[in-house]
This record gives sequence, C-alpha cells and structure tokens, in this order.
Amino acid sequence: MTVERSRSRFSRLVSVVVPPIAVGGVIIGVWYFFSYVVLDSDRRFLLRAPHEVVRKGFLDRENLGEILAGLASSCRVALVGLVIATILGLALGTLMSLSKVLERALFPYAVVVQAMPVLAIVPLVGFWFGYGFSSRVFVCVLVAIFPIVVNTLFGLLSADSGLHDLFTLHEASRATRLRKLMFPAALPAVFAGLRISAGLSVIGAIVGDFFFGQGEAGIGQLLKKYASRLQGEQLFAAVIVSSALGVAVFLVFGWLARAVVGKWSEESRGR
Repeated sequence: MTVERSRSRFSRLVSVVVPPIAVGGVIIGVWYFFSYVVLDSDRRFLLRAPHEVVRKGFLDRENLGEILAGLASSCRVALVGLVIATILGLALGTLMSLSKVLERALFPYAVVVQAMPVLAIVPLVGFWFGYGFSSRVFVCVLVAIFPIVVNTLFGLLSADSGLHDLFTLHEASRATRLRKLMFPAALPAVFAGLRISAGLSVIGAIVGDFFFGQGEAGIGQLLKKYASRLQGEQLFAAVIVSSALGVAVFLVFGWLARAVVGKWSEESRGR
C-alpha cells in the first residue's frame, strides 16, 4: 500500500509539474528561434534571447536592485488599492443584497465603472489627485472593485431559500440572518472575487505608475524608461517580474480561500 501510494503521489506530481514545464520549454525554444533565426542581427534588440535577459536583467546587481525596488513600490500601491477596493466592494455588495431598490440604483453605476476605459480618465485622475501615490491607488480601486461587488452580491443572494424560511420561522433579525446565513454562504464567491481583484490591482498599480511619473518609481515607470532607451533585456526582465507578481498574488489568495473556506463548497456541489 505504501509503494502504491508513493507511486500515485509521484504520478500526480508529474501530471501537475510536467505539462507547464513542457509548455515553458516550447515557449523558450520559439523565443530563441525568433531571436536568432527570424530577426536579423541589426534588429535583434527587438527580442533579446532568454539568456541575455537573465544575464542583464537578473544577474546584474544594479539592474536587479532597480527592478526589485520598483516591484516593492508597485506592491505597496497594489496592496493599498486592493484593501480599499475590498472594503468598498464588500460594503456595496452587502447593501445591494439587503435592498432591491439599492441594487437597482447602484448596480448600473458599478457596471459603468467596470466598462469605463481607465486610460480615458487618466487626465481627470491626475487633475483631481495629482500625479503621485494617491492617483495610482485610485486607479487600482477603479480596476479592482467590480469583481468584489458582483461576487459579494451573488454570494449573499445564493443562500438556500429553505434556510431563509427557517430563519424567518425563528424570527431571526436581519443582522443575524446576514451573519449566520448569508455571509457563510457567500464566502466562496467573495474569495473568488478577491482572487480576480488581486490580480487586477497589480495591473492597476502598473498602469497608474506608467502614467503618473511623480514620486517613487514603480514597475510602470521602469517599463517606460527601458522602452524609451531600447533596453530590451531590462524591459523583458521587468515584464517577467510583473507577471510573477500577479501570479504570486493570485496563488496567495487561492491558498487563503482554501484555508478560510475549506472544501465544504466542493462537497456541497457533489465533487
């Protein structure tokens, strides 16, 4: 039994690890092909080879320090924006779940915020809040708030109608119904919204930093600088670090969701 379990775990590990590694190898191979075969030597700066990106972007201490400092700045902006978006999104979703009138009144504006092109209102954001930290946070909130609002509203309204009848039979107050029935039922949906919004907040931090150049330089400002100076290796390294940040945030919130919610939602769906 022990040998069989070990083999089963090993096969599951292989099935999880090997496919992404294989795809990554194919991507790197295609990258090398375009860099050395498709592009001429005088145009190779457009797509530097992977080992050159590693050498100049990650092994060079000065470049790596600059990129990590920009990453830390963007992390702070994304974290503050995500916290504000979470508080506002939970509050709005809860209010709309308690009143159909409020839902009809507020939900269209939430859709408008989601559909609004962020780049189109960048001049207004800069005019209102300046071009520093506050403007970047504001962009994060605009980008990240909608999934939290929608998922909170959906989760709170997804509680079983039979349980609602039971609470009504026992003359439970609205606060008790919300605390003991609706919020527990909404947790899986809320955390799903948080995972989406966490990734969007990273995007918002980078976009805001790209357009608001004052204050501490983040990843967005570094991307602009590297692109303007045709520093392809550093540019690709900054893009890779930005993607890694988004993936890391997504995985952290996925782990947090499993730790808080557990597996009861999967069991309730019969899995």
